[in-house]
Parts: sequence; C-alpha cells; structure tokens
Amino acid sequence: MLMCVAAGLWWSGSITPHIRWGIEDFFLQADVDGNGVLSTSALIELENQTIAPFTITDISMSIPGLRLLPSKDTEDDPAEITVEGNGSRTVVRRIVIADCAAVPREPRPIRFTYRTWLGSGSSEAILDPWQLTGSEGQVPVAWQRGLASLVCNKAVSGEL
Repeated sequence: MLMCVAAGLWWSGSITPHIRWGIEDFFLQADVDGNGVLSTSALIELENQTIAPFTITDISMSIPGLRLLPSKDTEDDPAEITVEGNGSRTVVRRIVIADCAAVPREPRPIRFTYRTWLGSGSSEAILDPWQLTGSEGQVPVAWQRGLASLVCNKAVSGEL
C-alpha cells in the first residue's frame, strides 16, 4: 500500500516535478552594454508534465565563460516561477558571455531549485544539442557552445 502511495505521489509531481525545458534560440540577440559586456536574453520555457503545481525558486549554472544573471524580482522577471499542473511558463533570463572561447564543448547542466507542496529540492538538466551550420553542413554542438557561438558571431559581425 505504501508503495502505491509513493508511486502516485511521484507520478503526480508532488515529490519531484517532471519538467521539460528549453531555450528558444530563434530570438537570441547579441547585446553589448556601455561597459563592453556581451550578453543575451534567453527565453526559458518551463513545462509541467504532471498534475501538481511546482515553483521554481532558482535557476543557476556553473559554466566557464557564461554567467546567468539573477532575476530582478519584478513582475516581468520574477524570482519565483509557479507552473500549474499540465501548464507551462516562459521566463527571460540574461546570460553574460564573459569569454567566448572558454565555453566548454561538452554539454553542461542548468540547475533548477524547486518547491512542491511536499517539500523542496533541486535538479540538473542538460538541453539537447543544437545544430550549427558550417562548411560540413549541420553539426551538433553542446547547447551552451551553440548559444555562445551564435551570440559571439553576431557581436563580431555587427548584427547587434
């Protein structure tokens, strides 16, 4: 009986949320501020694949060459994001590209810290590879390397 209850809570997302997420690369822009800092706004899509709501309390990453800026905790940029059961939300986060060449080629995770009605926890997730077009055709690259390449190339080419 206890096993059935635990399985039901797991499936519902009450213990650990089932999150599908991604960064929309179509809208990536290269922004350079007055101090010469290169950054982009990443649209992060969060989808709740269970019936229980969850709240994302933090999104972070530890990737050389990239820095995810914290939210401003405003209506447009909330610090905590609640996603209803079987719902989705899109949030915008700023990513600073501190060193284009230092961004690793192997996939690196983003950490999500969450809260459900039964408790809190954290989970790491890695995006699927991106496809970059080169002289050899479509080449799969780690998501963070694809993001940095697109933004750095836009900055160098003047596509600001």
